[in-house]
Amino acid sequence: MKECLLACVVLLLSALAHAAAPVVEKTARPRSVSAATGASDAERYSRRCQSQAAHRIARPQGTMLWGTRRDWDTEKVADERGSVLVSADLAPPRRADAPVKALRLEGGHLVAEPSSGGVVGTVLQGTASDGRPVEVAICGAEPSPEDPSMVWYRIEAWNALAQEWENPCIALDRVPDPRALAVSGVWDVSGARRDVPGKLTFACENGAISKCIGWGYKPWASREGQSLTDLHQACTRMARADYCGNGRNHTHEDTTIDMYDRLGVIERATEVSADWDPARGSFEAAWAPDGATCLGHTRDGRALASILQECPQRFSAASVTELGQGDRCEVQRTDVNPGTALLRNRSYGAAAGATSGGGR
Repeated sequence: MKECLLACVVLLLSALAHAAAPVVEKTARPRSVSAATGASDAERYSRRCQSQAAHRIARPQGTMLWGTRRDWDTEKVADERGSVLVSADLAPPRRADAPVKALRLEGGHLVAEPSSGGVVGTVLQGTASDGRPVEVAICGAEPSPEDPSMVWYRIEAWNALAQEWENPCIALDRVPDPRALAVSGVWDVSGARRDVPGKLTFACENGAISKCIGWGYKPWASREGQSLTDLHQACTRMARADYCGNGRNHTHEDTTIDMYDRLGVIERATEVSADWDPARGSFEAAWAPDGATCLGHTRDGRALASILQECPQRFSAASVTELGQGDRCEVQRTDVNPGTALLRNRSYGAAAGATSGGGR
């Protein structure tokens, strides 16, 4: 019997809410070296991994892609598609406590080369969304209780502005010290994934990349001989309600959704639970790796017309398409058959035609 799984998604607000998400800050240290001068390599590396807590509380869920801070400048209103860390180089390491010449990914965990070394303490060269270099240190490794082959890493990145090592992952009340997964591939500001040899993504717990892995869409795995890479990518669009495939989310905090896919990794919920009432839910959208293939309604209640305006020529409202099981497309892609979507979801959003306006 295929197992039926309900995914409840606690979603952050809009781009402004992301910038305002509470972040656990370190106690300020006296700065003997100015930001302009910068700390020496020896001083900088000696200060890494000093304040990470080992105790875990709960798994966070959110709508950010990477789950990282947008900018080191907390007073700056940064674009929701920005990140202080979007990728890291597997080799060569900037620093290593053991004789490590490189790291490699094996499924859901990192392996040091040569194998006599360990990954903890290694500093890798990373890159921010604006192309700036940033160093990232691996401070701890915790195998997942659900899947020992998958490892959660506690990481720190060098904040050149504050001259401090800081956890780049955005913290929430329930997860004050979020960890990250090492995931193959690199995501750009539009939310598109591509394979880049020698690079990986550190996907923080609050982000859609790691969240979709937790739901069962492990991009390194396969089901019935089919890779889950594209299904995972479609999930990252769905988790953030990124209809246009441009990296913009359209969701509110505490939104509940039900998802189901073509391969049966997750099946549609049919029974009432404390988190979901199928009778109240209605079809929201069908999803491909590059965004929605069609929509029934928006998750945050805005008019469908606003989506047509956001990505003109992508969708058409000229016809209605029935996908079966009550899933009805009110607007659909002009270049893709909605029936080929990898993933669908339902939500409690207003029925098609019941909303007006387009504000958040």
